[in-house]
Amino acid sequence: MTVEHANPRTPGQPTAPRDTKEHRKELRRTLAQDAVNLPNLITMARIVMIPVFLVLLDRQTPVDCFWAAIVYTLAALTDALDGYLARKMGVVSVLGKFLDPLADKLIVMAGLVWMVPMGRIPAWVVVVLLGREISVTGLRSVAANSGVVISAGREGKTKTALQMIGIIALVLGYPYHLAYLGIDLGVVDLVHVGRLLVYLSLVFSVASAAQYMQLFGQAVEAKESNLRDH
Repeated sequence: MTVEHANPRTPGQPTAPRDTKEHRKELRRTLAQDAVNLPNLITMARIVMIPVFLVLLDRQTPVDCFWAAIVYTLAALTDALDGYLARKMGVVSVLGKFLDPLADKLIVMAGLVWMVPMGRIPAWVVVVLLGREISVTGLRSVAANSGVVISAGREGKTKTALQMIGIIALVLGYPYHLAYLGIDLGVVDLVHVGRLLVYLSLVFSVASAAQYMQLFGQAVEAKESNLRDH
């Protein structure tokens, strides 16, 4: 996890153009162009997958839960794909930076909330994870407005990986006879496996949130120190 400071505007630097009618028209045209580029279309497709995922999950049959897990897995794969394509094609946009994390958090939280009344995950876990996401997102927004960019660290990436695999196991949600490398593992209840992985992701979630707060505090102190020196 790293902290980057945006370059402040130097004295004499031209200010942003005024909010004229032509400027607003150009902004609308740019947003419309961003909305139809391939990476952002993939991101929006991931958002469209959410109701399909929830309908399948809500039916609670082994077959429907299997297909719900397939839809969730496809959504997770497109999460990596759209970012790669945006960088490869040189079409990284403000709209994409907004939609990509939004789509990711929406499908994760929708799935977890949906599985609480199904008895697959305790409500307190969802509350902690949701609180963490809201807190970190708000913290990063405040930091960005202050010219500080806080990138995700190892704990956050580990949390995401454990959470993704854990949710897939929870969505499958039934005992299966499993084997690995020729070793018969017997009948494994994937709900228990999913819960364990989500619990582990919870540990990394709290650890990464603490790191965000620590780095944010250090960045604020450094910025105030620089202002006092000048």
